[in-house]
Amino acid sequence: MNRTNKFLDIKNIKLSFDNKDLEIMVLRNLSLSVKEGDFIAITGASGSGKTSLLRSICGLESPKEGQIILDNSIMFNKEISIPTEQRNIGLVIQEKVLFPHMNTRQNIEFGISKRNDKNELSNEIMEKLKIQQLSEKYPYQLSGGESQRVALARSIVMKPKLLLLDEPFSGLDTELKTTIYPEIKSILNENKITCLMVTHDLTEVKALADKLFNLESGKLVEI
Repeated sequence: MNRTNKFLDIKNIKLSFDNKDLEIMVLRNLSLSVKEGDFIAITGASGSGKTSLLRSICGLESPKEGQIILDNSIMFNKEISIPTEQRNIGLVIQEKVLFPHMNTRQNIEFGISKRNDKNELSNEIMEKLKIQQLSEKYPYQLSGGESQRVALARSIVMKPKLLLLDEPFSGLDTELKTTIYPEIKSILNENKITCLMVTHDLTEVKALADKLFNLESGKLVEI
């Protein structure tokens, strides 16, 4: 693995939102460099901008200033803003957005539908995330924790360059978390997937993360 210091390189990102006549600054000259294959955890108080940071990286928010480079390709700067769907970035959010008209297997295979080995890949990821028994169920038949694992499986199976996780295990019980943490870490390592995770759970940090940062006053501080 080519673990360069700047596989993901974020420089001086400024993000603010306009509220009537007031500009609310969320990210202030935020910078972060991440090695390929690293798992980075980000904590911080509610409203500190953690989710806004993930949304900026994947293109769902447009910073006022700064630069985002992924694998030597510019994703965002003053002149360039690559569309979200072209960044090869996976995003798993708390809302567990699944296609309601597709069952679990179809949801997982959606992004790899043209691959001949799609069934093999989906079977493997379902087994590792303990959701084989849910393959024919539809989203309305799943619990919150089950939906979260399906959303995670759908993102991982596409083998993105970068995986962004926003409180990805919030709906899972402690016993299940302990079981699947090693599997998730193994999957990410095998596929050389770099990961940024927003969390409040230090157990997740200890089990998964290589580094921990705290987001405070719009900037990241390594812990």
